[in-house]
Amino acid sequence: MTVPAYTFIENLSDQIPEIPADSIISRTVYSDDQIKTVLFGFAPGQELSEHTSAQAAVLYFVEGEASLTLGEAEMKARAGTWAHMPPRLAHRIYAETRLVMLLILLSGQP
Repeated sequence: MTVPAYTFIENLSDQIPEIPADSIISRTVYSDDQIKTVLFGFAPGQELSEHTSAQAAVLYFVEGEASLTLGEAEMKARAGTWAHMPPRLAHRIYAETRLVMLLILLSGQP
């Protein structure tokens, strides 16, 4: 049997069908030497408090609404929102509704 040279997920939201109240859950959906992708599910009112990452990252909001802080800027994020963050940028995410977000961590290595 030949192993496919790709990863295909038809609907990311289906990977996190239930989010327990007062919880944040995460699931690694792909990882290799260059990127790691983690799908997060936030119950309404949950947050990732301000923090930084040593790696560049991309946030892609799959469903729901959130308050997103990048550095000093605060903005609204909703399904379809995309944000790139350089290493060490302080950021915070607060789920205003049920929220599903994909985090893509970039290794910086070609």
